[in-house]
Amino acid sequence: METQAWLLLTYKVPPEPAAKRVALWRKLKGMGAVYLQNGVCLLPKTDDHLRRLKVIENEIESIPGEAVLLETVGLDRAQGEKVVRRFTADRDEAYREFIDKCADFEAEIAKETAAEHFTYAELEENDEDLEKLKGWLAKIQRLDFYQAPLGQEAEARLRECVALLETYARQVFDAQEENRTRPDAPEAKS
Repeated sequence: METQAWLLLTYKVPPEPAAKRVALWRKLKGMGAVYLQNGVCLLPKTDDHLRRLKVIENEIESIPGEAVLLETVGLDRAQGEKVVRRFTADRDEAYREFIDKCADFEAEIAKETAAEHFTYAELEENDEDLEKLKGWLAKIQRLDFYQAPLGQEAEARLRECVALLETYARQVFDAQEENRTRPDAPEAKS
């Protein structure tokens, strides 16, 4: 493993108003930051992260708060690996939650299939849910800087959800009256 450079942001903001503190935390977590402790977080060093952290540093100072932005490396290989494990653990936690939602999606399709609830409205609702899953996985993957172990399982589960919805869509289509071949209808010529 080559030496990895990180951006280290340390900050202190007033406890009130809490909404500003929470918004700051959300913004940093939304970038994929790992917190080493309260007010101390890391991101892999990239131009994008540097630019965004400088903006956040200015926001912190306008709260008013204090912020210091540094570039850092691990003292040795073991320290660097500890940091990478923290990043992958955070992503695996997000992937686990995603996989649980895939299970919920699969259960919903199974319930609708068992009840023979083959309507366009239900198909549209499930299609919207699948699009949300796709967007969610893409967001997690953007923050998966070190290829967390559960990433491949999450991709496989999403593919299963896509295939399941395709099967359900065929069942919905086949169940609709306008799609059935009427016995008195002339057969189409080949």
